[in-house]
Amino acid sequence: MRNDDPLAVAVATAIRNGDLATLERLLADDAELANVQIEGRRGGYRTPLHVAADWPGYFPNGPAVVRWLLANGADPNGGAEGFGRQETPLHWAASSDDVDVAEALVDGGADIEAPGGSIADGAPLDNAVGYGCWRVARLLVQRGARVDKLWHAAALGMLGRTEKLLGDASPLDINNAFWQACAGGQRRAAELLLAHGADLNWVPDYAKGTPLDQAGSIDTGRAALVTWLQERGARPAS
Repeated sequence: MRNDDPLAVAVATAIRNGDLATLERLLADDAELANVQIEGRRGGYRTPLHVAADWPGYFPNGPAVVRWLLANGADPNGGAEGFGRQETPLHWAASSDDVDVAEALVDGGADIEAPGGSIADGAPLDNAVGYGCWRVARLLVQRGARVDKLWHAAALGMLGRTEKLLGDASPLDINNAFWQACAGGQRRAAELLLAHGADLNWVPDYAKGTPLDQAGSIDTGRAALVTWLQERGARPAS
């Protein structure tokens, strides 16, 4: 469905506004809308669940909208067509750090190990850690997501797991994990990796900034809150 189709506009607007009454009316008229593929603004297609989980997240009534769509037949593992990959709604929630929407998706049957993410073509945990979405990252681990990559363990401060995964790590793996540990604010993990030869000033080819730059950066979820406050006129004291 084209993104300028009046029905597509109505569905997306109702989701972003948390307007459950309008959603109920639209799906009562056409039950297939729960899984319709709507053209995105930058190409590709997404389902209504993707719209609910889209950046920047935290839409009004987001978790309730997700639960209602799931109860009315939406596929929690439906892929977003296009862009050379098939990200699920959970990948999108993981990329916006909307932990409440992510939890509703997991409760509704979303596959926490689904591949196809924009980070490393991996699972939702790859997206969550890669984009600094720590709330969703911790939720996914709590709900059983595999932590089998050194950079995941380091970024989340899982010291025992980090030590175990260091056994087969290459110098590149260690540098990447050190950078991610600094991004996650995990000092002890950073200390461990530095002791194993991490380059203190290594810059990855997928991002800008040194480990020190990352240590001072703001996390995704907090950035969303700051933006929300600023949009409503909030100002700092000085």
